[in-house]
Order: sequence, then structure tokens, then C-alpha cells
Amino acid sequence: MSFNEAKLEQAIIDLLGEQGYPHYRGETLSRAKNEALLKEDLRQFLSQRYAADGITQAEIQSVINRLERLSPADLYDSNKTIHKLVADGFLLKREDRTKKDLYLQLVDYSGLPLQRPPQEGEVETVVTDAVAETSAEYGDANIYRLVNQMVIEGKETRIPDAILYVNGLPLVVFEFKSAVREEVSLHDAYQQLTVRYARDIPELMKYNVLCVISDGVNSRMGSLFAPYEFYYTWRKVTGSEAIDQDGINALHTMVQGLFDQDRLRQVIRHFVYFPDVSKAQVKILCRYPQFYAATKLYDNILKHRKRPDGSGGDGKGGTYFGATGCGKSFTMLFLTRLLMKSVAFESPTIVLITDRTDLDDQLSKEFCNATGYIGDKAVVSVESRAHLRELLKGRASGGVFLTTIHKFTEDTELLTDRCNVICISDEAHRSQVNLDQKVRVTEKGVKRTYGFAKYLHDSLPNATFVGFTGTPIDATLDVFGEVVDSYTMTESVKDEITVRIVYEGRAAKVVLDSDKLKEIEEYYAQCAEDGTSEYQIEESKKASANMGAILGDPDRLKALAIDFVHHYEKRLEEGSTIKGKAMFVCASRQIAYDFWQEVVELRPQWNDVLTCEEGAELTEQEKKELKPMERIKMIMTRGKDDPAKLYDMLGTAEYRKELDRQFKNPKSNFKIAIVVDMWLTGFDVPFLDTIYIDKPIQRHNLIQTISRVNRKFEGKEKGLVVDYIGIKKQMNLALAHYNKADQQNIEEIAQSVVVVKDHLDLLGKIFHKFDTKPYFNGSPVEQLNCLNMAAEFVQITDKVEKRFMALVKRLKAAYDICCGSEAISQQERDWIHFYLAVRSIVFKLTRGNAPDIAQMNAKVREMIAEALKADGVEEIFKLGDDESGEMDIFDDDYLAKIEKIKLPNTKIKLLQKLLARAIEDFRRINKTMGMDFSEKFRALVEKYNERKEDSVLVSDVLEDFSDEIIDLIQALKKEKESFADLGIDLEEKAFYDILKKLAIKYDFTYPEDKLLELSKAVKEVVDDKAKYTDWAQRDDIKAELKVGLILVLAKHGYPPVDRDEVYKEIFEQAENFKRFQVSL
Repeated sequence: MSFNEAKLEQAIIDLLGEQGYPHYRGETLSRAKNEALLKEDLRQFLSQRYAADGITQAEIQSVINRLERLSPADLYDSNKTIHKLVADGFLLKREDRTKKDLYLQLVDYSGLPLQRPPQEGEVETVVTDAVAETSAEYGDANIYRLVNQMVIEGKETRIPDAILYVNGLPLVVFEFKSAVREEVSLHDAYQQLTVRYARDIPELMKYNVLCVISDGVNSRMGSLFAPYEFYYTWRKVTGSEAIDQDGINALHTMVQGLFDQDRLRQVIRHFVYFPDVSKAQVKILCRYPQFYAATKLYDNILKHRKRPDGSGGDGKGGTYFGATGCGKSFTMLFLTRLLMKSVAFESPTIVLITDRTDLDDQLSKEFCNATGYIGDKAVVSVESRAHLRELLKGRASGGVFLTTIHKFTEDTELLTDRCNVICISDEAHRSQVNLDQKVRVTEKGVKRTYGFAKYLHDSLPNATFVGFTGTPIDATLDVFGEVVDSYTMTESVKDEITVRIVYEGRAAKVVLDSDKLKEIEEYYAQCAEDGTSEYQIEESKKASANMGAILGDPDRLKALAIDFVHHYEKRLEEGSTIKGKAMFVCASRQIAYDFWQEVVELRPQWNDVLTCEEGAELTEQEKKELKPMERIKMIMTRGKDDPAKLYDMLGTAEYRKELDRQFKNPKSNFKIAIVVDMWLTGFDVPFLDTIYIDKPIQRHNLIQTISRVNRKFEGKEKGLVVDYIGIKKQMNLALAHYNKADQQNIEEIAQSVVVVKDHLDLLGKIFHKFDTKPYFNGSPVEQLNCLNMAAEFVQITDKVEKRFMALVKRLKAAYDICCGSEAISQQERDWIHFYLAVRSIVFKLTRGNAPDIAQMNAKVREMIAEALKADGVEEIFKLGDDESGEMDIFDDDYLAKIEKIKLPNTKIKLLQKLLARAIEDFRRINKTMGMDFSEKFRALVEKYNERKEDSVLVSDVLEDFSDEIIDLIQALKKEKESFADLGIDLEEKAFYDILKKLAIKYDFTYPEDKLLELSKAVKEVVDDKAKYTDWAQRDDIKAELKVGLILVLAKHGYPPVDRDEVYKEIFEQAENFKRFQVSL
């Protein structure tokens, strides 16, 4: 008994039932099949909810009309508009014009924190006199329904697995796939929702708030417009538990966490963000850490805020610790909305503070494009302290102001003493905790100065302060209060929001003297803690000068440059880096310049200016965006005493912005950035996967620095930190400082080496009976033949093949990380490339071009190229390859070529691949017969895959199977040409097959000659309607086509079976044929 999709569906329906969502089957609800809205539910909800306001049926109908009029064709804009109506409510002009406008909400949010009334222009229509929400006057009056098996007609008829309705609005759509069927993945469920449903039944999807995909083991949620990698698991119920909720448990936490009715209503109301303007279709749905952080901070701010009468809290709103790269800026945005919309805070003023201009620019861009979402038009990036004072003057409430901490200097004039000011600090660990005084003795006497944070607190004495940080230090807690919520690197990796970081220590490779290595370590330990007294600072300066001399030693820099170049090139050669981007952190400007000179001396070509990376193909748009550039650049500000060459090279601030853009472009020739302080925080390049560190970095900045390589990117498994200075001990201390679990998150490169060696051992066991000598010792032709034989060998059974493919995939992932390590011998590398090459061949035979071919070792690639030039080599690499030009599978010469292949498993794979492609092509012109052949083919392959290893040795099994495939190819060829024998054309034959299939299905006889006549008549009706280019999209033409078909079927006496089915089959066939006939 298998656990299929229907059982999974039932299990989830039962779990949601426990959360208070009653289950209904689609056919039991009254609605037209092309409608997604349950109008009766919406009428009932609005009638009861607004009975006291005397809402009329005509007014309710106008609300329904407003929703239905929004065009599903413009799906993104309609979804954005509907969501604003659902989240913020709207004002309804009354039927009786003497009554004031009525503020309506489509969902009852009673029991959640009270929300202030909308301001003028904030929601649809004009507010004359709005009343704030009252608390739980009606109770939660929402009408919830969980509906499955609901047939929805659109461009195609679709039946979503489950839909969650709230007051007749289909706000959540579920799609399930069976976890036990290997060929079906969670990605198929994603495709179903975001491609097929969005295209075929947009009338349903225009109401959608969020989508859920699940196979029972993996359950994820995301927005309709989000890429697949932005669908995430909801791993917590209350927000306080540790995360270990994988597999089936994750389904329970999602249902109990996200689908708790209070939490779901909060997510719908506050945690879906559409920017005011966006070129792409951007819709951001919160992840669980963002939801819990924002709601917990909101509650904590409420508890700790100061009050005008002197009562209230201490103004410490709390600290949020979130791992770098986990989306803190969106958490700030969600928190800002909660605060701005709240009745309790009476429309507060929010001041957002960062400690660097580039972070300020980043936040400003996001916040200034979110005025509609925040609910306040006054979102301003502040230019100066005077500008901020101007903005705050005379303002009693509202406004979101973004600024940098540096604008709070020694000017201590009060900005405002209001209590409803909330100050949110980003990266709060750095400069915003500095309350200490410094004493300087000058000619004029003793001068006391304070840190920026002191001036900030003096300027806003009654504000509540909230700190966001990726690396908390104890002082953070003194200023902002206790950690209210945290989200660690370990959790972030587990949730697949960031990737793991791998550590490779190479300090011993470049320090020429072990005493000096010890000295560096001692200095590093001392430098990890900031000195504050004059004496400590003085000592630190001496040590620093000494360190500069050691790190900048010319011999050391030469050794460093040689090791770096070899390590970087090895990673490129092995295809272990995604886009070849690397960052090198130097201890000082001078050392950076000297190091750059050493590298360029070793690789002068890296200093050549190229338009783009080698081999890149550019679109017109990319040609405009890319600027010609060297491979290696320094990122530093100019110094007034810099040598002319360095001064010119570093360029202006504007030029550095251009460097920023180019480094973030995957096709730019700019691949290696040498940095000292810049780009170490808040600089995100998802495909950056290697950072080399040759600088002592203070503990709280270290995590920020290594987190440059933890961003997620397609194909990126891990980020590599290469250590040239001995940061390991400090790194562990820094990680332990805020979470013991995070120490396990940094993986030693040694672990990858162990994985590589283990997998080589396991693969060796599979191949122990196979003779690999020709590959390692033979000529190119012998080597290629050996690879082909090896590919044949691993296909001995389906089970062996799958095991081999999985082992090599894991081997490659581990090798990508440690390919620069000396712990892997040359012999082991040769074996790795042998296995990768075999995997590429098998992959190519099964799925087309192998992804690894591009990354295959250059030596193996050359060898294959050599061998292919030789005569008499079997063309396994060429056969079935799209790039080898057009080929006709039905050509006898072509089949004869395949017949010559002496490797039976390989021959079968190739035949399978070719037949699959031929059937796919045939389905485009004749859907019915194409599906019939697909079914025969599937049954044949299943039988073959169930073969046993011992029976494989009997060549009859393989012979029989390849004969059966060839028979099927011949049958397909015959079927393709059969229309001529019947005296009809290719398209008429497709209609003939549909009508014949339905006659068999409904068990009636219809004369053959009349069937031929009817097929021609059907084609005439279709051709008449299909002459318009957009016929398949136009409902009026589709309706005419349906009527035309019904008339022609009646005229020819075709029995009145399910006419809808006849129409659907004929329409799909016609649409398919017309779409693909251009390419035929």
C-alpha cells in the first residue's frame, strides 16, 4: 500500500481541521465553474459584520463587482490591488449618499493588536470621518473553508489539491506531490502553482496571498511570484522552540505555526509586502524568523516605551540578533508597518539609523519604495542633522526618517522630547553603543568628548531604542536591552537561507618563520579585544606597526602571492568556483598595494582590460551594463600622499560605485577584489564563494567579514574562507560568543577531504571488477573507449546506476571545496576526474547535456576532443546530441549507426532518449496517439528497469529490450505516415483519433467513412476560428468554436456523449498543432 497524493491530501486536511478549518468538497459548493470567489460566503460575512451599520445588499454587490472587475490577465497588478483591499480595508461610498463612507474589511482581524483608522488617501476613496477599530466587538466572525477537488475552468480546466477560503476569498492554494514517487519532485508542485495555475486559472490566483507546496516530508510556503529557491519551511510554532523540525514534523509546525488562525490573519494583514513601484513582479512574504522577530519586538517596545507622564519603561526596546544574510532589512520593514499601523503607538515617528552611508543607501531604497505598505507618505532619507531637526520640528506624529549615526556629532541640541519616537539601529554592534567619554588634553585645557551614541540619546531623550545586529557584543545589550529574539547562522543554513562556511587554514604556507607565526597569533589575541585606555592604545599602535612589518615583509608577500595564485587557479581549473569571484582582505593599504604588484608580476594578463569574462556571450543590454576592466582591482579610498600610479588606479567615489556594480555582475572581467576595510560589511554578492583573509580582524567584525561568502546562489553548496593569518581561534570565540551551535556551522576543509576519500573508496568498490588501465595508460582513443565501457558498466542495473550517480555527485560537491588542498594526491585527483567523466557520459545519455561537462577537467576534455578526431571511434558523444544538427530518428541509416554500438546498456539508453524525443515531437501534432505511445514506452521502460543483476548477464534481456524499442520506433514511424492511407491530412488524422478514442471510451459504434467525413468537418470549423492570431486567448472565439463543434457533431449524427470533453480534447489538440506547426 503506497502513500500517494490523495492520502497526503487527506492527512493535511485532517491537520488543518484541528486548527479550525472545516473541510468541504468542491462539488458541494454553489458557484459557476469559471468563478473562484464564493460569493455567498462574502455576502454572509459582510451582512453580519456590518449589520449594525445597515449595510445593504446593493452595497455588498458593489464590493463583489469591485473584486470581479479586476482583470486576471494582469495578474500581478490585480493581486497587488486585492491584497491591499484585504490587508488595509477600504472605504465604501454608501448607497444613501447622506451617510458617511463606511470603512470595510474583508477579513475580521478582531483579537489582534488594534489598528488605527486609515488616513486620507491611504486606502481607496476619500475618508470623511473614520472610526478606529473596536476591540473584538464581533469576535472572529470569519467564515473559513478548506476546499478540495474544486474544478475551476479557465484557459484549461484545473483542479487544485486544496484551497483555503476566508469569507469566500481563496487566499491560500495548496499543491501536494507524493514523496514516494521518485520521478515527482516538490519543484513540480511549484511549477503547477506558479506556471500552470497562474496561466490557466488566473481568476483563482489573483486573490492568492500565499502558496503551500508539500510532499509530506518537505513542506514550503512562498508567494506566487517568488522563484522556487525563495519557498521556505515554517519551522516554529510559538517562535521560542529550537529548530530541529525536519521532515514530517515540519508539516506539523507549518500547520500549527503558520495556520494558527491568529497568526495566519497577522501574516495576511501585515507580512506581505508589495513595493510601490517595481520593474519585476516583486511580492515579499515573510519567513518565520522575520514574523516572530517583528511581533516579539513590537510587544517588547510596547512594554519598555517611555510615557509623557514619566511612567512607562526604560526606553530599551530590545536587541534582535539575526545572522548576516538572513533578511534583517525586511524584518525592519515588517516591524515599521506594525508600529505605524498600531493604535497603541498613535502613529509614531520612526528614525532608522545605520553606521555607514552604503547601508543607509540600501535601506533608503527599500523604505522609500514602501510608503503604501508602511502607511505613511513621509519616508525620507535625511541629508544632515539640521535637515532631521527641520523634519521633526512641529511634527506630533508619523514619518520615517533614515540617517547615519555620524550625523549625531557634538551638537547636543535637542531634536525632540516626544515619547512616540522609536529609534531602530541597524548593525547596532558597531558605532551605536559608544557612550564612553574620551578626555583629550589640548592647549586650551581638558576637552571631554563622547561617542556618537551618547549624542543620539541626548538628542532624543524619550525615544525607545531598538537594535538589530548580526554580531552582538555585550555593550549592545546595555544600550538596547536584552536579546528579544535571535536567528543564528546554524538555523539560517538549516533553512537554506544561507550556505555553510568552510574553513581552510593556509597560514603556515606563507609565514617563513615559525617564531613570526607565533608573534602574529599573540598580536591577534591582543587585538581581538578593543583597548580603550591611552596606555593600551599606545601599546596597540606599537604592536600594530610591528605587525605591519611582519605581514608586509617582501618575502612573505611573494610567498603569499604565489600561494594565492595557485590556489585560485586550481579552483578555476576544477570548476569549483561558480563565477570565479574572490575577495582578498589585506591588513593595510600599503600591504594591499604591494600584494597587488606581486600578483600582477606573476600574472600580468590579469591586469589586461577586457570587455567581459572570457567566453561570455552578451545581450545588447549586457553590452551597455558591462565596463571593460582588469581581472584584479583594489577597493580603497585615495590617500593624499599616494604615489601617482596608485592614486590614479583607485579612482573617485563615483568610480568605486562602478566597481561595486561590475563586481556584482557575473559576466564582468573584474573577478578579484583586494580590500582593506571596504566591502567587508553590508556588501552582498550571492555568487562570491571564496574570501582570503590576511588581516587581523576584531572579533565582532570577523563574523560579518566571513559572512560575505554565505549568501545563497544556484549551484553554490558552501562558502570558502581561506585563512593566511591564523584567525581560527578568534573565529571560534566569536561564534561561541553568541551561540554554541554556530561553532559547528564552520566546517573544516579537512572534513571535505575525508568525504572525498570516503567516496573514492566507495566508488572503488563498485569498480573493483572493472579494468581501468586503458584510461590511465592508453592512447586518447583507448581512454575514450574505456570511459564508454565504464559508463556501460555502471548501467548494469537501475539501482547500481543511481548509486553511482549519487556518489559522484556528493564526491564533486566535497571536491569543489577542498580541491586546493595538498591532502589530495595527484593519483586521487585522476580517479576523481575519471568518475566525473563517466558520470557526464551517463548523464548525457539520460538527460541531455551534462552540467559537469563544462566543469570537467581540462585534461579530460582535451583527451575526448583528441579521441573524437580519430576514425573508428563510436560516436556516443555525438549521437543524440542536439548540437550535431538535425537528425531523423526514422532514417534507416541512423538506426543502422545505433545498431553498430557494441555496448548494450549504452545503446538502450540512447534509443530511449531518441524515442522519448520522437514521441514528444509527435504529441505536438497528434496529442491522442502521442499519449498512447508515451504509455506504451513507459510500460516498456518500467519492465526494463526492474531487471535483476544476474539476468543482465544474459544478453537476451538486453537484445529483447532494444528490439522492442526499435519495434516501437517503427510503429511510431508507421503511425506518423498513416494519414495518407486514409486520404486525410495530418491534422485531420489527429481529430479522427480523438473521435475514435471517445467512441471506444463510451462504447458506441460510428461508421469509419462517416468518421473520416466528420474529421474533415471538424478541421474546417477549427481553421475558421484559428485564423485570428490570438484565437486561443479570446473567450468569444472559444465560445464560437464550442458552438460550431456542437452543431457539426449533431449534423453528422455523432452521439451526444459528454460534449465538453469532445470540445476540450479538440481545443487542446488544435492549440497544440497550431502552436508547433510553425516549427514543423
